[in-house]
Amino acid sequence: MSDSKISITVVVPVKNEETNLGKCLSRLSRFSEVIVVDSSSTDRTPAIANEYGANIVNFNWDGKYPKKRNWLLLNVPLRNEWVLFLDADEFVDAAFCDAVDRATQDPSQCGFWLNYDNFFLGRRLRFGVPQRKLALFRVGKALYEQIDEDHWSGLDMEVHEHPIIDGPVGEIAARIEHNDDRGIIKFVDRHRDYAVWEANRIVRLRSSGVALNKMTHRQRLKYGNLSKWWYPWAYFVITYFLKFGFLDGSAGFQYAFYKTWYFQTIRLLISEQKGT
Repeated sequence: MSDSKISITVVVPVKNEETNLGKCLSRLSRFSEVIVVDSSSTDRTPAIANEYGANIVNFNWDGKYPKKRNWLLLNVPLRNEWVLFLDADEFVDAAFCDAVDRATQDPSQCGFWLNYDNFFLGRRLRFGVPQRKLALFRVGKALYEQIDEDHWSGLDMEVHEHPIIDGPVGEIAARIEHNDDRGIIKFVDRHRDYAVWEANRIVRLRSSGVALNKMTHRQRLKYGNLSKWWYPWAYFVITYFLKFGFLDGSAGFQYAFYKTWYFQTIRLLISEQKGT
């Protein structure tokens, strides 16, 4: 590898992502190592990963801890000190690459929050509740939350689990494009699966007596209130009115509507499990 390569390992967890993967990988040529962690895709995903020279690792989940990202961190040797997790529908640009290259030179930092430009129905959402994730950190300084699912989940990858960072965490302002253009059915299917997972997790959190104070502020707000009748509607008011989502036009309204549906679905699934 050339000395000009950025010393960060980029990991892209996938399953049947032939629509987005090529565009994602085409933006990663400046990084010294790119790993695609595949869950036995049946489409052209492995072939596309090969075309772009990514290392391919296959993951078969047994229904228990660890899931895909933690499994990779625990079992696959990485070339670099830093790891960046990207989804196949997340696309970086030169400004982001420059920013992470500079930021990871700071010896005092162990992780970074990343900011995203979210797209919905083909339009960039400039308003509403912003999307951010803690997806860049030093290898050996973080693992995603350990949740013993024991076969109650159908999701083989950490989606809402939060990385626990052992050290200071900064933020990178340069943004990542999050743009899955596979259509509304894919969006609904994905969020249905997420809703089932979230409802199961909340029920188990309450039955196990896990303290919310060990979670992030956003997690405490969500898991402390998601089952309450007002939470979905409060989200709609906040994202559409207080965060000016209405300025995104029809796409802004539809996104706020579907996210409200998502939170309402979680609440009803919790009620079903409680028998109320």
